[in-house]
Order: sequence, then structure tokens, then C-alpha cells
Amino acid sequence: MTPTTHPSKYLVRAYLERRTHEVKPPPTPEEIRRQLGWGLMAFEQKVSNGRN
Repeated sequence: MTPTTHPSKYLVRAYLERRTHEVKPPPTPEEIRRQLGWGLMAFEQKVSNGRN
């Protein structure tokens, strides 16, 4: 299972409150996740080059 980050409920509530007052169409799901910091956690994958 891939680890993910989740925004707090307070961050989501604040985001939704801001969105209700905007006239623009809603952003894409990817943009919403980016704004909330909700996504896959970055991790470094060490690649073996075959040497011991």
C-alpha cells in the first residue's frame, strides 16, 4: 500500500469555506489535492547499481 498524506478536517473546512465564495468554476481534483497537500508521499528509492 502506498503511503498518502491527508489534510486535516480543519484545512478541508477552510478550503470549502473559501470555495463557496468564489465565482470561478471549481478547480480540477488534482489542483484541489495540490492546494490541500493531499497526495502520495514522496520517497527516495535507492537503485542498486549491481555493485557490492
